[in-house]
Amino acid sequence: MTLSIQPTTALSVGEFLKLPETKPASEYFNGQIYQKSMPQGEQSTLQSSLITAINEIAKPQKIAYAFPELRCTFEGRSIVPDIAVFEWQRIPLLPNGRITNKFEIPPDWIIEILSPEQSPNRVISKITFSIQNGAKLGWLLDSADESIMIFEPNKLPELKEQQDILPVLSVLENWQLTVADVFNWLNFV
Repeated sequence: MTLSIQPTTALSVGEFLKLPETKPASEYFNGQIYQKSMPQGEQSTLQSSLITAINEIAKPQKIAYAFPELRCTFEGRSIVPDIAVFEWQRIPLLPNGRITNKFEIPPDWIIEILSPEQSPNRVISKITFSIQNGAKLGWLLDSADESIMIFEPNKLPELKEQQDILPVLSVLENWQLTVADVFNWLNFV
């Protein structure tokens, strides 16, 4: 079950960020703290497989990078998407070229994998908030019915199933993946 910690007085995002990290991670929005659910088998498998697939295509060409459970703090919220994908030129770097620890921008592509105990509306809110603040693409994977809801700026959400080809970031335009490809990663026989 997702833990919702209701502070007696609303915390600012800055005060939230000073709190100790939790496992699983906690997120902050609308003055409240929500603890993410612990990943289970399907979620962990999909997360790992998607990250590997994206990075195998994007990292060698230095066009994008997929991060697992990366804290992104922007516009008064601090979220931890299951997968946050950033186009290479938007990855925050230190002056010496090394990656920074703090990401204070939305991901270009936010991917969430719905767990049975998660509130779909809260997850959708996180995706739409990211889209409204600069993300180019959002996916919500639901392994219960093997569907993926697609979120893009200025478009209504679209449900993809089975052999539907999934939209990806434009920098990955030559990569094609179907919904069935994604959920086939759950098969171990």
